[in-house]
Amino acid sequence: MVAHEQQKLYTAEEFREIARLPENEGRRLELEEGEIVEMPASKPISTILAMRIGHFLNAFVIPRDLGYVTGADGGFKLGPGTVRQPDAAFVSKGRAPQIPAEFDFAPDLAVEIVSGREDVWKKANEYRRAGTRRVWAVYPDDQKVYVFRLNDDGSLNGQLFTLDAALDGEDMLPGFVLPVRDIFSV
Repeated sequence: MVAHEQQKLYTAEEFREIARLPENEGRRLELEEGEIVEMPASKPISTILAMRIGHFLNAFVIPRDLGYVTGADGGFKLGPGTVRQPDAAFVSKGRAPQIPAEFDFAPDLAVEIVSGREDVWKKANEYRRAGTRRVWAVYPDDQKVYVFRLNDDGSLNGQLFTLDAALDGEDMLPGFVLPVRDIFSV
């Protein structure tokens, strides 16, 4: 019988120390249930779409002093063994009156540009359990967006938005409207 080596599980704090090491500069790492996972390099279209969404969010958020919009290297602690780096995110001033030293909490809005075979429902559940109010899952190839929110019974609901629809800020960013077509018009 061969002994099976147990992989070390890390806390969010240990993960952050490791992620900041010089040899990890330029690597996109996440912590998933205590395991460090290296995220593959994004496709050009994914980074372009993330920046477009970030631009539209910032154009609304900054003049109204509503909070902060982050890019793909803003690691959010979703639990003791989970740190995610959404492609874009929004954190309200109500939750963070000043820029925090660490994001030891979930964002109000997490934007995931979906590429490959990642489990978006799993990520959306992690975000929602940690307090994220909305998750936007953007599918570049299909030019569609799913908005995840909780149902009254606590289950997760994904609503499809196509090119003819518009995303809105709901109670999180009242008055914000982003036509889905504008995300993909590159």
